[in-house]
Amino acid sequence: MKKIPLRHYGDLLVTYLRPQWVKAAWLLTLLLGNIGLQLLNPQIVRHFIDVAMGTDTGAANTLLLTALLFVGVGLAQQLVSAFTTYFSADVGWAATNMLRADLAKHVLRLDMTFHNGTVPGQLIERIDGDVTLLSTFFSEFVIKVLGSLILLVGVLGLLWLEDWRVSLALMIFALGALLLLNQIRNIAIPALSDERQATANLFGFVEERLAGIEDIRANGGGAYSMRRFFEVSRDLLQKAWRASVMRTLIWMITMFMFTLGVTVSLTVGAFLFTQRSISLGTVYLFFQYSLLLRSPIEQISRQLQELQKAAAGIGRVQQLREVKSTIRDGQAAELPGGALSVLFQDVSFGYNSADMVLKNINFRLQPGQVLGVLGRTGSGKSTLTRLLFRLYDPTTGEIRLGGVPTQDVALSDLRGRIGMVTQEVQLFHATVRDNLTFFDSSVADERILAVLQDLGLQSWFAGLTDGLDTWLQAGAGGLSAGEAQLLACGRVFLKEPGLVILDEPSSRLDPATESLIERAVDKLLHQRTGLIIAHRLATVQRADLIMVVEAGHIVELGPREVLANDPGSHFYHLLQTADSKELIAVS
Repeated sequence: MKKIPLRHYGDLLVTYLRPQWVKAAWLLTLLLGNIGLQLLNPQIVRHFIDVAMGTDTGAANTLLLTALLFVGVGLAQQLVSAFTTYFSADVGWAATNMLRADLAKHVLRLDMTFHNGTVPGQLIERIDGDVTLLSTFFSEFVIKVLGSLILLVGVLGLLWLEDWRVSLALMIFALGALLLLNQIRNIAIPALSDERQATANLFGFVEERLAGIEDIRANGGGAYSMRRFFEVSRDLLQKAWRASVMRTLIWMITMFMFTLGVTVSLTVGAFLFTQRSISLGTVYLFFQYSLLLRSPIEQISRQLQELQKAAAGIGRVQQLREVKSTIRDGQAAELPGGALSVLFQDVSFGYNSADMVLKNINFRLQPGQVLGVLGRTGSGKSTLTRLLFRLYDPTTGEIRLGGVPTQDVALSDLRGRIGMVTQEVQLFHATVRDNLTFFDSSVADERILAVLQDLGLQSWFAGLTDGLDTWLQAGAGGLSAGEAQLLACGRVFLKEPGLVILDEPSSRLDPATESLIERAVDKLLHQRTGLIIAHRLATVQRADLIMVVEAGHIVELGPREVLANDPGSHFYHLLQTADSKELIAVS
């Protein structure tokens, strides 16, 4: 993996922690308070021991007050620690959620060239998985590393004030322990990574076999599946054993290392006590501070490991943030109201430079006209609609809506003036209101209800338990195909577009439902420009113009009635070969 520049870490921290500077300030205050209390308690115990041993003048009430102070400081430390943990998690998750939202918004703005080359699973892993890895970086790394360094310096500094020899000995120990602990954790990373990968392989295997259980049973693949299950499980067992050994080894070395540190502090303290250089309470102070060294050393080492994980996430997140859309948002022009004219002028387009899907397309639609587009699969019919929505821009040529070049219009305005109804309707796991308005809360309920009435969905709506607040299943679950199509028409009604694109919305429906869709389509096209991508000839009977496309070329374009009565036209021959009682697919 390419090394991540330090400025990227800093940029992320500044960008997503700056909006939370008040919380971050409280977090820093609590952190310093927690460290101060940790350093104070051993001093209190040292005083208690010295008073009890009679080395300092004192009385029983002094011991009682010291004990009460110790308990109070201990309780205060626990309370401050709890608040520190809360603020740390709150700041970290708020930062990662802001980053996740920014990434999701960025991805949604990228053009289809990016999305066609990126599978959804990769995007989910980037936006959710990688960003989740960064939650520790935001919530713990800076705070814990900073806190650990302050605690480490505080311990060594206070020890230096007591006796420079003890401080120097523990300083050398702390540096050696930090280097050793970080090194052995680096050695353990491959084994731990192999264990996680083996676990993922097992889960993936089980999921795949459960999804294909019918085929496995029908084709006698049970024995093979079980053999593979044992092989995958054995691989996990072996790698988990190695990882367990490494974890145990790290624990044993850590325990030995800090036992050695405590031994050093006690040995030096005992020697100085026998020399009458320090009190017994000071010996305890050396011991307790040597124990306190363990936490910052472990934290710094652990956070360095977490930083390695975060580095991978930061690298992938930064790579995604740097992807730029080839579609530039327009700003300069506004579309006129009402029905929109459509002009394709010398338009050619290819998804790659070597293969042009559309070649020198020229046609004009006057406001309110309806164009029926016929052609085989792969002829370029759907590409026309993608260019109108500016999911792609033409390789050459120009497209105008209402006389305005589409590239000069803001994408939100452009797409807001075009409505589309397709065969496959995408419904969301959301309320009826949100599915119809696309989560636009400004649309009045009265307007939504009027549209449902116009579409003939009043009986369906009456059966909903919570009216517009009824939740629908994702993917049109629980709805008939006709009901889903009518809801899709309702979306277009609420948009009030100047151009309506229909991708054969009434195909594959029963006659009764089809009549409702046809009535809705007639209303949609009233005083609007229409473009119908036809999969059967019956659909284009409402069209004013017919365009036949083959291999990216327009092979025929003219008024429907003229072409239907011209024996030399492609459209005439299609009509002659079609059974008037059947729906003839031409795609």
